[in-house]
Amino acid sequence: MKTILAFGDSLTWGYNPETALRHEFFDRWPNVVGRALGHKVRVISEGLNGRTTAFDEDFVAADRNGARVLPTLLASHQPLDLVVIMLGTNDLKRSTGGGRVFESRQGLERLVEIVQCFPYQRGYEAPKLLLVAPPPFCETMEPDFALLFGHAVEESIHFRSAVTKVAEEYGCAMFDAGEVCETSPLDGVHLDAENTRRLGEALVGPVRELLDLGD
Repeated sequence: MKTILAFGDSLTWGYNPETALRHEFFDRWPNVVGRALGHKVRVISEGLNGRTTAFDEDFVAADRNGARVLPTLLASHQPLDLVVIMLGTNDLKRSTGGGRVFESRQGLERLVEIVQCFPYQRGYEAPKLLLVAPPPFCETMEPDFALLFGHAVEESIHFRSAVTKVAEEYGCAMFDAGEVCETSPLDGVHLDAENTRRLGEALVGPVRELLDLGD
């Protein structure tokens, strides 16, 4: 059995823009992947609302800095065969990454370095990496989310190119979520149930290939 760590933010946690609660278990994309691949894999879902690549948000209870939390997760869940990282959305807040994809790219590079260079238990190798570019934002009339992310709708289009650049430089696989799903106009950044399922279904093929699982 192969072990996969799905490391992300609210898009991985399964935030429902209709209710502000959580999607049903099998609507969340990590569980869609796990269900499709069955006994061949174990998918560990590590999604947290508001998580950034490497930036602090000190006014919340949970530690949202992905770079600070990731080493503990790698140690806790090893041995790992694959780490899937989908982060960057929350870096575009002005209070974290300054609202630019450039800073998000730098944070993603740090996460990749952590995975590739972590001192795993003797006998365990570094896992493979799949970087998933978040889908671009869309316009929303929801006042709080418009204030948080409205300035970055155009900027979010650059997620694909930024993540592609990191993947090429560090020898990782890459997938663009924007090719298969769209954010909801209810808040401009999250996925409804259909779109998060669609993302999981689209990731089954790349994951199967990376882990050499066959058909």
